[in-house]
Formats: sequence, structure tokens, C-alpha cells
Amino acid sequence: MMFARQLRARVRSGEITSSIRIWRSPRVRVGGRYPLLDGCIEVTRLEEIDLSDVTEAIAREGGFETLDALMETARHGRGERVFRVDFVFAPAAPDDAISDSDG
Repeated sequence: MMFARQLRARVRSGEITSSIRIWRSPRVRVGGRYPLLDGCIEVTRLEEIDLSDVTEAIAREGGFETLDALMETARHGRGERVFRVDFVFAPAAPDDAISDSDG
């Protein structure tokens, strides 16, 4: 799942935890983890909704100033189905130190 460059830091900080996507079919699944920056997002909810259910408030929750701005970004493909995706950002776990087992 990709995010516009100007939204990525706000997703990482936890300020943005939902996104509206217009797809032909779902591209993520609940519990799925998708790479983003130095971690990943984990999908906590996926709901198909009507386009008329997408409001200015939902647009702002997703990091957009207006509903029109959200729609400009969301309508970039041939999809017609509207999905609300809720998620959490999980930072990458620090690499575990590899120990020498010969000792």
C-alpha cells in the first residue's frame, strides 16, 4: 500500500491511521503487513463503502485538506469500488545481533 510522499511521515507518526482507496478489488487484507519507510503498516480493518459515504471529515482523517484533494489522489486507476482501510504503523524491529555459536 503506497502513500503520497507528503503523507508518509504522518502515517509513521500515527497521526494518520486510515485511508480511502478506490480499487477494482481489495489489494490488502486484514492482518496484512505492507512495507513503508522504516517499518510497515498493519491493516486492522477493511470495509467496502459507498462513494457517498466519503466525507470531508474522512478526507481530513486521511491527511487531505479537502474531499476534492482526496478524490484527486484516490482516483488514479480504473477502480470503481471504494474501500476504507484502517491500519497501524509498526516500526521495523532492530536487527538481532548474530552471535557466534562456536564458543
